[in-house]
Amino acid sequence: MTRNCTNMMTRKLHNVVVIGATSGIAQAISRLLAERHCRLFLVARDADKLASVAADLKVRGAEVAGTCHVDLADTSTHEEMLATAWQQLGTVDSAIIAYGILGDQKEAEHNWAEAAAILHVNFTSVASLVTHLANDFEKQGFGQIVGIGSVAGDRGRRTNYIYGAAKAGVETLLEGVRHRLAPKGIAVLLVKPGFVDTPMTAHLPRSPLFASPAYVAGKIVSAMESGTSTIYVPFFWRPIMWIIRSLPERIFNRLSI
Repeated sequence: MTRNCTNMMTRKLHNVVVIGATSGIAQAISRLLAERHCRLFLVARDADKLASVAADLKVRGAEVAGTCHVDLADTSTHEEMLATAWQQLGTVDSAIIAYGILGDQKEAEHNWAEAAAILHVNFTSVASLVTHLANDFEKQGFGQIVGIGSVAGDRGRRTNYIYGAAKAGVETLLEGVRHRLAPKGIAVLLVKPGFVDTPMTAHLPRSPLFASPAYVAGKIVSAMESGTSTIYVPFFWRPIMWIIRSLPERIFNRLSI
Protein backbone atom coordinates (compact mmCIF):
# COMPACT_ATOMS: atom_id res chain seq x y z
CA MET A 1 0.00 0.00 0.00
CA THR A 2 1.32 3.43 -0.91
CA ARG A 3 0.29 7.01 -0.26
CA ASN A 4 0.88 10.15 -2.23
CA CYS A 5 2.76 13.04 -0.60
CA THR A 6 -0.38 14.90 0.39
CA ASN A 7 -1.84 11.94 2.22
CA MET A 8 1.44 11.25 3.97
CA MET A 9 1.51 14.82 5.26
CA THR A 10 -2.06 14.68 6.57
CA ARG A 11 -1.67 11.26 8.23
CA LYS A 12 2.00 11.06 9.05
CA LEU A 13 1.57 11.81 12.75
CA HIS A 14 -1.61 9.84 13.43
CA ASN A 15 -0.26 6.45 14.57
CA VAL A 16 3.12 6.84 16.26
CA VAL A 17 5.46 4.44 18.07
CA VAL A 18 7.58 6.19 20.71
CA ILE A 19 10.59 4.08 21.71
CA GLY A 20 12.22 5.29 24.90
CA ALA A 21 8.97 6.98 25.86
CA THR A 22 10.07 7.94 29.40
CA SER A 23 13.11 9.97 28.29
CA GLY A 24 12.91 13.74 28.61
CA ILE A 25 12.84 14.45 24.88
CA ALA A 26 10.40 11.60 24.15
CA GLN A 27 7.96 12.80 26.81
CA ALA A 28 8.03 16.32 25.39
CA ILE A 29 7.43 15.00 21.86
CA SER A 30 4.59 12.79 23.07
CA ARG A 31 2.86 15.72 24.76
CA LEU A 32 2.82 17.59 21.45
CA LEU A 33 1.48 14.51 19.69
CA ALA A 34 -1.19 14.20 22.39
CA GLU A 35 -2.34 17.74 21.57
CA ARG A 36 -2.84 16.48 18.00
CA HIS A 37 -4.88 13.55 19.38
CA CYS A 38 -2.45 11.01 17.94
CA ARG A 39 -2.65 7.30 18.69
CA LEU A 40 0.51 6.27 20.50
CA PHE A 41 2.28 3.02 21.28
CA LEU A 42 4.77 3.66 24.08
CA VAL A 43 7.91 1.64 24.79
CA ALA A 44 10.29 1.98 27.74
CA ARG A 45 12.16 -0.04 30.34
CA ASP A 46 10.59 1.24 33.59
CA ALA A 47 7.05 -0.16 33.79
CA ASP A 48 5.88 2.16 36.59
CA LYS A 49 7.18 5.30 34.93
CA LEU A 50 5.78 4.16 31.59
CA ALA A 51 2.32 3.74 33.13
CA SER A 52 2.57 7.23 34.61
CA VAL A 53 3.59 8.75 31.27
CA ALA A 54 0.77 6.92 29.48
CA ALA A 55 -1.82 8.20 31.98
CA ASP A 56 -0.56 11.78 31.58
CA LEU A 57 -0.73 11.57 27.79
CA LYS A 58 -4.31 10.27 27.88
CA VAL A 59 -5.31 13.32 29.94
CA ARG A 60 -3.61 15.54 27.36
CA GLY A 61 -5.63 14.08 24.48
CA ALA A 62 -3.69 11.09 23.19
CA GLU A 63 -5.15 7.68 22.55
CA VAL A 64 -2.62 5.26 24.00
CA ALA A 65 -3.12 2.16 21.91
CA GLY A 66 -0.67 0.17 23.97
CA THR A 67 2.47 0.14 26.09
CA CYS A 68 5.41 -2.23 26.23
CA HIS A 69 8.08 -2.29 28.95
CA VAL A 70 11.28 -3.89 27.70
CA ASP A 71 14.99 -3.35 28.15
CA LEU A 72 15.83 -1.88 24.75
CA ALA A 73 19.47 -2.89 25.20
CA ASP A 74 18.23 -6.46 24.73
CA THR A 75 17.96 -6.57 20.95
CA SER A 76 16.20 -9.95 21.05
CA THR A 77 13.05 -8.13 22.22
CA HIS A 78 12.85 -5.71 19.29
CA GLU A 79 11.13 -7.79 16.65
CA GLU A 80 8.30 -8.94 18.94
CA MET A 81 7.85 -5.45 20.41
CA LEU A 82 7.46 -3.88 16.98
CA ALA A 83 5.08 -6.63 15.85
CA THR A 84 2.93 -5.80 18.89
CA ALA A 85 3.04 -2.10 18.01
CA TRP A 86 1.79 -2.81 14.49
CA GLN A 87 -0.88 -5.12 15.84
CA GLN A 88 -2.14 -2.49 18.29
CA LEU A 89 -2.01 0.47 15.89
CA GLY A 90 -2.95 -1.29 12.65
CA THR A 91 -0.54 0.85 10.65
CA VAL A 92 2.36 2.99 11.83
CA ASP A 93 2.99 6.43 10.39
CA SER A 94 6.10 7.30 12.41
CA ALA A 95 8.47 5.55 14.80
CA ILE A 96 10.62 7.68 17.07
CA ILE A 97 13.78 6.24 18.67
CA ALA A 98 14.57 8.51 21.60
CA TYR A 99 16.66 6.83 24.27
CA GLY A 100 20.32 6.55 25.18
CA ILE A 101 22.97 6.92 27.86
CA LEU A 102 25.76 9.45 28.14
CA GLY A 103 28.00 7.12 30.10
CA ASP A 104 31.27 7.99 31.78
CA GLN A 105 33.94 8.98 29.26
CA LYS A 106 36.81 8.84 31.76
CA GLU A 107 35.76 5.40 32.95
CA ALA A 108 35.30 4.22 29.35
CA GLU A 109 38.86 5.23 28.49
CA HIS A 110 40.20 2.61 30.91
CA ASN A 111 37.34 0.13 31.21
CA TRP A 112 36.15 -1.59 28.06
CA ALA A 113 32.94 -2.75 29.76
CA GLU A 114 31.86 0.88 30.20
CA ALA A 115 32.85 1.77 26.63
CA ALA A 116 31.02 -1.30 25.29
CA ALA A 117 27.86 -0.37 27.21
CA ILE A 118 27.88 3.16 25.78
CA LEU A 119 28.40 1.86 22.25
CA HIS A 120 25.83 -0.91 22.59
CA VAL A 121 22.98 1.19 23.97
CA ASN A 122 23.58 4.23 21.77
CA PHE A 123 24.46 2.47 18.52
CA THR A 124 24.06 -1.31 18.36
CA SER A 125 20.58 -1.43 19.89
CA VAL A 126 19.51 1.53 17.77
CA ALA A 127 20.86 -0.19 14.66
CA SER A 128 18.75 -3.24 15.49
CA LEU A 129 15.59 -1.14 15.80
CA VAL A 130 16.32 0.81 12.62
CA THR A 131 16.90 -2.42 10.70
CA HIS A 132 13.57 -3.88 11.84
CA LEU A 133 11.73 -0.60 11.24
CA ALA A 134 13.18 -0.19 7.75
CA ASN A 135 11.94 -3.64 6.79
CA ASP A 136 8.54 -3.12 8.44
CA PHE A 137 7.96 0.23 6.75
CA GLU A 138 9.15 -1.15 3.43
CA LYS A 139 6.53 -3.90 3.68
CA GLN A 140 3.87 -1.42 4.75
CA GLY A 141 4.70 0.93 1.87
CA PHE A 142 4.89 4.20 3.81
CA GLY A 143 6.17 5.60 7.09
CA GLN A 144 8.90 7.56 8.81
CA ILE A 145 11.83 6.71 11.08
CA VAL A 146 13.04 9.39 13.51
CA GLY A 147 16.40 8.89 15.21
CA ILE A 148 18.26 11.03 17.74
CA GLY A 149 21.90 11.62 16.88
CA SER A 150 24.01 14.33 18.48
CA VAL A 151 26.37 17.16 17.63
CA ALA A 152 28.89 15.00 19.52
CA GLY A 153 29.06 12.80 16.44
CA ASP A 154 30.38 15.56 14.20
CA ARG A 155 34.00 15.33 15.35
CA GLY A 156 35.79 13.12 17.85
CA ARG A 157 36.68 15.17 20.95
CA ARG A 158 38.55 14.11 24.07
CA THR A 159 35.60 14.90 26.35
CA ASN A 160 33.08 12.48 24.82
CA TYR A 161 34.53 10.50 21.94
CA ILE A 162 32.99 7.15 22.95
CA TYR A 163 29.48 8.60 23.04
CA GLY A 164 30.32 10.67 19.95
CA ALA A 165 31.48 7.57 18.05
CA ALA A 166 28.14 5.88 18.74
CA LYS A 167 26.22 8.94 17.56
CA ALA A 168 28.38 9.23 14.44
CA GLY A 169 27.45 5.63 13.72
CA VAL A 170 23.76 6.44 14.13
CA GLU A 171 24.11 9.30 11.66
CA THR A 172 25.75 7.13 8.99
CA LEU A 173 23.22 4.37 9.59
CA LEU A 174 20.24 6.71 9.16
CA GLU A 175 21.76 8.33 6.08
CA GLY A 176 22.19 4.92 4.49
CA VAL A 177 18.68 3.76 5.39
CA ARG A 178 17.29 7.04 4.03
CA HIS A 179 19.14 6.45 0.75
CA ARG A 180 17.79 2.89 0.62
CA LEU A 181 14.18 3.84 1.36
CA ALA A 182 13.89 7.16 -0.46
CA PRO A 183 12.62 5.52 -3.69
CA LYS A 184 9.84 3.94 -1.60
CA GLY A 185 8.71 7.32 -0.23
CA ILE A 186 9.70 6.42 3.35
CA ALA A 187 11.21 9.30 5.31
CA VAL A 188 14.14 9.17 7.73
CA LEU A 189 14.74 12.11 10.07
CA LEU A 190 18.07 12.55 11.87
CA VAL A 191 17.90 14.90 14.87
CA LYS A 192 21.20 16.36 16.09
CA PRO A 193 20.68 18.09 19.44
CA GLY A 194 23.30 19.90 21.45
CA PHE A 195 22.95 20.11 25.23
CA VAL A 196 19.39 19.39 26.39
CA ASP A 197 18.21 19.94 29.97
CA THR A 198 17.22 16.36 30.81
CA PRO A 199 18.09 13.89 33.59
CA MET A 200 20.84 12.46 31.34
CA THR A 201 22.73 15.78 31.52
CA ALA A 202 21.80 16.67 35.12
CA HIS A 203 25.42 16.35 36.25
CA LEU A 204 26.71 18.90 33.71
CA PRO A 205 27.02 22.61 34.55
CA ARG A 206 24.28 24.66 32.92
CA SER A 207 25.05 27.28 30.26
CA PRO A 208 23.16 29.34 27.66
CA LEU A 209 23.84 26.51 25.18
CA PHE A 210 21.32 24.26 26.93
CA ALA A 211 17.87 23.88 25.35
CA SER A 212 14.68 22.73 27.04
CA PRO A 213 13.09 19.40 26.05
CA ALA A 214 9.94 21.29 25.03
CA TYR A 215 11.89 23.47 22.61
CA VAL A 216 13.69 20.48 21.11
CA ALA A 217 10.44 18.54 20.82
CA GLY A 218 8.74 21.38 18.98
CA LYS A 219 11.50 21.45 16.38
CA ILE A 220 11.39 17.67 15.99
CA VAL A 221 7.63 17.52 15.48
CA SER A 222 7.81 20.39 12.94
CA ALA A 223 10.54 18.51 11.06
CA MET A 224 8.47 15.32 11.13
CA GLU A 225 5.50 17.14 9.65
CA SER A 226 7.55 18.87 6.95
CA GLY A 227 9.55 15.81 5.89
CA THR A 228 12.94 17.35 6.72
CA SER A 229 15.85 14.89 6.64
CA THR A 230 18.31 16.38 9.17
CA ILE A 231 18.03 19.09 11.82
CA TYR A 232 20.40 20.62 14.34
CA VAL A 233 18.60 21.67 17.53
CA PRO A 234 18.93 24.51 18.39
CA PHE A 235 19.86 25.78 14.92
CA PHE A 236 23.05 27.54 16.07
CA TRP A 237 24.78 24.18 16.52
CA ARG A 238 25.05 23.82 12.75
CA PRO A 239 27.53 26.73 12.31
CA ILE A 240 29.25 25.91 15.60
CA MET A 241 29.96 22.34 14.52
CA TRP A 242 30.94 23.48 11.02
CA ILE A 243 33.66 25.60 12.63
CA ILE A 244 34.78 22.74 14.88
CA ARG A 245 34.93 20.32 11.95
CA SER A 246 36.87 22.84 9.89
CA LEU A 247 39.62 23.47 12.45
CA PRO A 248 43.05 22.18 11.33
CA GLU A 249 44.29 19.27 13.41
CA ARG A 250 47.22 21.23 14.85
CA ILE A 251 44.83 23.84 16.27
CA PHE A 252 42.06 21.43 17.24
CA ASN A 253 44.44 19.27 19.30
CA ARG A 254 45.31 22.24 21.52
CA LEU A 255 41.69 22.80 22.53
CA SER A 256 40.07 21.31 25.62
CA ILE A 257 36.58 20.81 24.23
